[in-house]
Amino acid sequence: MRFQAMANVTSRWVKGDGPEAEVVFSCRVRLARNLEDFPFPLWAEESKLKGVSEKVINAIEKSKYLKNAHIIDMAELSSTERRFLLERHLISVEFTKGGKYRFLTTEKEEMLSLMINEEDHLRLQTIFSGLQLTEAWRLIDRVDDELEERLDYAFLPRYGYLTACPTNTGTGMRASCMLHLPALVAVRKINDILKGISQLGLVARGLYGEGTEAQGEFFQVSNQLTLGLKEEEIIDQVERVTHQVVEQEKRAREALLKRNVIQIKNEVGRAYGILTGAHLISSQETLELLSKLRLGIGLKLLPGFNIQILNELFFLITPAQLQIREGRELTPLSRDQLRAKLIREKLSKVR
Repeated sequence: MRFQAMANVTSRWVKGDGPEAEVVFSCRVRLARNLEDFPFPLWAEESKLKGVSEKVINAIEKSKYLKNAHIIDMAELSSTERRFLLERHLISVEFTKGGKYRFLTTEKEEMLSLMINEEDHLRLQTIFSGLQLTEAWRLIDRVDDELEERLDYAFLPRYGYLTACPTNTGTGMRASCMLHLPALVAVRKINDILKGISQLGLVARGLYGEGTEAQGEFFQVSNQLTLGLKEEEIIDQVERVTHQVVEQEKRAREALLKRNVIQIKNEVGRAYGILTGAHLISSQETLELLSKLRLGIGLKLLPGFNIQILNELFFLITPAQLQIREGRELTPLSRDQLRAKLIREKLSKVR
């Protein structure tokens, strides 16, 4: 019942009400932290993992920001429930494996969450709608300071925060923005953009972060380096590059309209027709068609359309979301049928 309740509530950061929300779906700041005198989770015995989880949960229960949050024991979840949490961007791919003394903490709006005993003892993250990276950093910084008052973090003045992966040592920060770049893909400039991002010291990943591929023309842009940089410098760098990519995407959209407005209208109209008329549809095809509708909103070709509805659909139509909402395991065919029905119902309320 707990997960069904979550499935029927939209995450606050999906609302599409932040700056540049037509291109920047969301932004995220993640901090990796470890406790002194405890081995990293991948090398720790169960007794050590238990000790870490007890200390962290005790700090959470006394937290101003997390005291009313849900604490979820990953060992008690089914594979579908763990996949559900991944699809909502609350946990990493690695955390879907579950395991004893591994916990997720998340508040009801899902803008703030914490993984306990992932690759590091703590993986704290904030997610905001649109381009609000500075705001996300300010919130997570306050929460991190509060937890640090009750937890002894592994820290060396010379290196900063110590982490399981050397690339995270220093600030322990990953700042990222999830960008919807259909026009850059259409005009075949996306590879040049991604290459340029790499040359600036950033990296582009897929829809679910590290180790995943781009879907629905979404790309996550994030920093690679944390050592030797201040948190504010990382935020500034990712924000500046994101602004540049947003401008490139906007120019590419203008070019698409000038090149062949009829073709673009046709693609957007066909996507709408399929989504509102289909009775069986896969998640992959849905992502591709929703991407075209989202582009149509950005090009002002769909007056009256609410971007929030489309943002919600990107998550509601994924396999685990559908099964949790339905309260049972579904065959692929049943999922395709339920997905099509859900899309028809949602889009019928838009126009």
